[in-house]
Amino acid sequence: LLSCGMKKEQLKIASVPGSFELPTGAMMLFDNDEDLDAVICLGCIIQGETRHFEFISQAVAQGIMKVALDYGSPVIFGVLTCDTMEQALDRAGGKYGNKGVEAAVSCLKMLALERKLKKH
Repeated sequence: LLSCGMKKEQLKIASVPGSFELPTGAMMLFDNDEDLDAVICLGCIIQGETRHFEFISQAVAQGIMKVALDYGSPVIFGVLTCDTMEQALDRAGGKYGNKGVEAAVSCLKMLALERKLKKH
């Protein structure tokens, strides 16, 4: 985001204890900052030995979408769902790119779309 011209003071970073809490964290950010344009949710869910992975992954995806629809603002899904830590590292700046960068680009594109539509 900084390389695209945003200033550091325009960014707000908030951490949550786990991926499951990302939708609530996004909601809290919108509720406490009326000037907030968008939220990028970054996280990683790694497959374990139980079906817990599936429940968490689905809940996080649905929760992030619900926040976006409820607030009418971009809430970007940048959550990795991987089988192993190695896969996660490969997708978080390793040999398969950087999901965080992809999420930032998606955010900027959604904000550009929003501005374009508001002009018409």
